[in-house]
Amino acid sequence: MFQSLRIRDFRHLWVANLVASFAMQMQMVARGWLIYDITSSPLALTWVVLSFMLPSFVFSLWGGVLADRVRKKPIMIGGQLVNAAATVALAMIVYRGDVTFWHFIYFGLFNGAIMSLSMPARAAVVPELVPERVMVNAMALQSATYSAARVAGPALAGWLIAWFAGGDVNDSTHSSTAAVGIVLYIIAGMYLVSVVATAMLRYQGHPTPRPGAKMLDDIAEGFRYMGRERIVLGLLVMGIVPMMFGFAPSFLAPVFNKEILDGDPQTLGYLMTAMGVGSLSGSLLLARLGDIGGKGKVMFACCYVWALGLVGFALSPTLAVAMAFGIIVGIFGSLVGSLNMSVVTLAIASEVRGRVMSIMMMSFGIMPIGMIPIAAAAEFTGIASALVGSAILLAASMAALGWWFPELRRIDKGHGGG
Repeated sequence: MFQSLRIRDFRHLWVANLVASFAMQMQMVARGWLIYDITSSPLALTWVVLSFMLPSFVFSLWGGVLADRVRKKPIMIGGQLVNAAATVALAMIVYRGDVTFWHFIYFGLFNGAIMSLSMPARAAVVPELVPERVMVNAMALQSATYSAARVAGPALAGWLIAWFAGGDVNDSTHSSTAAVGIVLYIIAGMYLVSVVATAMLRYQGHPTPRPGAKMLDDIAEGFRYMGRERIVLGLLVMGIVPMMFGFAPSFLAPVFNKEILDGDPQTLGYLMTAMGVGSLSGSLLLARLGDIGGKGKVMFACCYVWALGLVGFALSPTLAVAMAFGIIVGIFGSLVGSLNMSVVTLAIASEVRGRVMSIMMMSFGIMPIGMIPIAAAAEFTGIASALVGSAILLAASMAALGWWFPELRRIDKGHGGG
């Protein structure tokens, strides 16, 4: 299950990603709690998520060119350092009690831009650290860092907010806001730990020499490659459209927590932790299974079960039931995401890997756009009906993908059914 962790540099990268993922999950809970506490609006929550992810649409392409042209290690370290500094600045504003909705928009745009420039390098370096025979295991364990963070990160953030606020989290006074500020300081420290782990990599991430090539030409070549490789294009769409609808519970968890469960930060933490338990279970299951056959059919089947779990979550009357369905949603969402990413990574030619990964991340930046109508439905018709609608869209989008890209179902162990 952990064979790729025997490789020293991958082990350090894995630790760096684990700590950074914990920081991101804790930041999501702290930010989501405070924003919804300030605005009481699902749409406001969605705009803040968009502010963080939309920069991917603009800057990921340039990050992909950097990943193919420049040593990857300095890019990864620099991006995380700037991210830590920005988190400290936001923590100071929140702790003083001066924070507004627009602060989250501004810092979301800035952090999203920095992350977009550095993440293609972090993603493209993995195939350079591990041999192809353990690639599925490595990608599953990479996914497990995010999943493990989803297990413990939200609960830890919720507990810390409640503890620093002296238990009075529903209080509108400075104590509740200051508690979120303290948690943001802790998150900034975790980003610095990730920097140290990345700095311990021996491998620098050597670039591909491209004498005389212009950056725009490099970007155009990445798009041409996507156009030629229909299977990669289909996997890209599969990695975006279903995810756009399937991760609605994560985006709108603060709304579900407040409207359906009448919960506090700790309840929100438990809810997101349950989804994380499922996600971690799915990642570890795939790591244990390794390079399974019939990956295409497995991805489609998992998406349909994912949609059914989402309906169950939407209609859950209690925290316990919601957590149970949250685990199901997490398991099958994780299996789809990890399988998709491992097949894409195996299929992409190494000389364009950074740029193609950046195109995928650019596309991830538009994912929250699909959340706008779902958030609007949550605001005007209720969160339960909005989540049922997202489940229907998840299943329908997968059926359409199977019709437009029938070769996706034929994927076996590698590229195009090979």
